[in-house]
Parts: sequence; structure tokens; C-alpha cells
Amino acid sequence: MLKFTKMHGLGNDYVYVSCLDLSGSELLKDPFGAAKLISDRHFGIGSDGLVLILPSEIADFKMRMFNSDGSEAEMCGNAIRCVGKYVYDNGFTKKTSLSIETLAGLKQLEMVVKNGKVALVKVNMGEPILSPPDIPVNSDKPRFISQPVKIENEVYTVTCVSMGNPHAVVYVEEVEAFPVDKIGPKMENHPLFPRKINVEFVQIIERDTIKMRVWERGAGETMACGTGACAALVASVLNDLTGRKATVKLLGGDLLVEWEEFANHVYMTGPAVKVFEGELDIGFLLGTGRSKYIFGQHFVNLEGEGFYGYHK
Repeated sequence: MLKFTKMHGLGNDYVYVSCLDLSGSELLKDPFGAAKLISDRHFGIGSDGLVLILPSEIADFKMRMFNSDGSEAEMCGNAIRCVGKYVYDNGFTKKTSLSIETLAGLKQLEMVVKNGKVALVKVNMGEPILSPPDIPVNSDKPRFISQPVKIENEVYTVTCVSMGNPHAVVYVEEVEAFPVDKIGPKMENHPLFPRKINVEFVQIIERDTIKMRVWERGAGETMACGTGACAALVASVLNDLTGRKATVKLLGGDLLVEWEEFANHVYMTGPAVKVFEGELDIGFLLGTGRSKYIFGQHFVNLEGEGFYGYHK
């Protein structure tokens, strides 16, 4: 049996498993396949992905996150807030200021505690990356700001930013009516983006308020994206559409994002919520205690309650 916690940041929901002891260590054998199985909203727990919490040699904790399609992502702003809440609320730390190791580098968290539990988390997301080769974008321009990108017969004006993972920000007149499910995957897989890209569709409300929907690499449209909200604010400043501090309104709720002018760091503040805890019986999910479940190049071989991943 595998112990897990379901958590969300503004509806961007993940399954969190602690690998700080032996309880979650089996997932490390094939986290890519496990993410696909666990994230399935019909046959699994159901989530936008899987987050593993691990010890770190260079930070207080380490986070690895996997999208619902099994791909590993560099960073997730909503997930890292939940990691902070998880380790504090479960007694793994008494610190309210934490460093978290991610594939996008070290991130610093400041947590607001109410009644013994973390309620809000402010994350120092670091400096935005604007150089196309580093985002990455296949472009020889010094910055990819307000550039035309053709999708079928339509041309969209796009600004690209990396917040440790790549983002393409597109401004639209009415975000609620925009066909995100149609344009999102085509933009994600455009040849301009060698590692695919997250796509933010943004409507400017005021100089201090924007509304956003997001199509995430490997997950589709989600309720919220923390790194995407940060990228949208940076892009809006670069295009002189907002000030350096704004509320970003997402399907799942609001984030406060600030891009400091002198430090050049982006700060994101928002909630983290635990939904429930449970134990996962993988054999039960597959309908048999002894079978093989195939996903892409991965197998999970089930022996009773055990779970062993290996490649073809």
C-alpha cells in the first residue's frame, strides 16, 4: 500500500508522496509510469500529476514533479507551495522559511501559518529568463517579445519567458470564450519550441489585474499554473500592459505576483490546500493483483501489493 496526500493550489491538483523514508521509495523505480497511472481520473486517484518529496543535499527538501502524461517538469509554482505546506504540517520541519531543490534550481519559500497549519506561501521564483536559446525558443532574436506565431491560418502575437520552465504568453480579447483546447496543443507542439511549451492566454483587466487560462505541457488545460502566472506578469510588464505587481485571476482563484525591479526576482503568493490522505492499492486499481499495465515504454509488474517498474 502506498500512502499519499491529495493537495491543490488554486485547483491545480497533484498527488504528493513522501520519499523522505522508505514508504514512497518504490515510486522512484519508475516515477514516469507511476505518474500516468496515479493521475488517471477514471482508473487512478486523478490529478494533474505526481509530486515526490525527497531529501536534498543542497536544500531543506527536494521536489520532483511529473505531469499526467508521465513527462517530468522542471518546476511548478502551485506544487511547490503545497510541498511547503506538506513538510510543515506533517512535522518534517518547524521552519517557516525553506529552500526547495527543483530541476529549475533552488527556490525559497516563506510560509504564513494559521492555527498551526500553513495557509499561504510566498515563493521567490528567481529571475525570469528572456534569452530565446535558454527558454528555449528557436529564434535568433535577443528576446522573443510580441512576435508573430502562425497557427494554421491565424497569426498570434506571442511573448516567451522561462521561469525555470518555458512559457508562451498570448494576449486575447475575451479569455473565457477563447478556444484554449484547440489552440493550446498546437502552440505547445509548434516547431518554434524544441522542448514544447506552456501556453498562457491572457486578458488585461486593469494595470494591476489580469485574467488567464493556461494550457500546460503534458497536462492540457489546468485550473491554475504558478510559473505561468509569473511568466504572464513578466510578459505584461515587457509589453507595458501592467505594472510590476498584479493580481493574476485564474480558473481556480487568484495569485499575487510581483517582479521586483532592482533584485530582478519574481515573487508569487498564494494558497496551498490539503484535500485528503489515503492509501493506494495499485492491484485494485488495475482490477487484478497480478498483471502487467503497459504505458509507453514502461511496465509496472504487480506482485500482490508490491510495485516494480522497469523498461522494455
